[in-house]
Amino acid sequence: MELIKALLDRMGGRFSVALGIHLDQGDSQEVFKWFLASILYGARISETIANNTYREFERSGVLSPDRILETGWDGLVQILDLGGYVRYDFKTATKLLEVMAALKERFDGDLNVLHAQAQSPHDLEQKLMGLGRGIGQVTVNIFLRELRDVWEKAGPLPQDLAVTAARNLGLVQAEERREVLSELRSVWKRQALPGWSFADFESSLVRLGKDYCRREKCAICPVAGECERSTVTTHSSPEEFPEFLEFPRVPLPQKTQSRSK
Repeated sequence: MELIKALLDRMGGRFSVALGIHLDQGDSQEVFKWFLASILYGARISETIANNTYREFERSGVLSPDRILETGWDGLVQILDLGGYVRYDFKTATKLLEVMAALKERFDGDLNVLHAQAQSPHDLEQKLMGLGRGIGQVTVNIFLRELRDVWEKAGPLPQDLAVTAARNLGLVQAEERREVLSELRSVWKRQALPGWSFADFESSLVRLGKDYCRREKCAICPVAGECERSTVTTHSSPEEFPEFLEFPRVPLPQKTQSRSK
């Protein structure tokens, strides 16, 4: 349990919570906000730029299919550029308009309707990807990962980043990702912490894999002492590794907010 607590405390949990998006009740507006953020995260772009760009949509009040369609291509490009999403601004503006038009036409602009009409987890993923070009497996995985235990049919396999981090920490042994997910579920069932969800646990592994394991930053990893791959044997405090202080974390969820599912 100490490892799980350290992982969550030091890496943070769900990306949606860090953005102020509340998915636990499955509210359609909140689910859509996370869908928009997932589209931004799904490109080959930094987490910081994706966060900043989502904040620009938030500041502009463009957080629904109708508002995106009303804003139009030029307005979307402006919002994207203000957030630093300049590398993919034209492409993303076009994609957003196409996806929102399809969402309105087929599901009355409500992703909960899409989920209700899906026959299975696989069908859910296909329906999401069918909304338009650019909604690929990466975006769908990001979106559905944080809807585990909220949407009955949300069951994506864990991302490679999470699998790598979990293996390095000795949390899983399986090779096949479906079995990895089962092992992670078992770990969480035994060591679940109050105020956190399995989606928080999985997201913390994604963060660890993305920021440290993939880049082989073992010397500054906040859980290096628990890693089976790392040559670092102790890591009692950030002060022992001053470089760690140069990598600020996404703000942790507010402790007053319920994250249980």
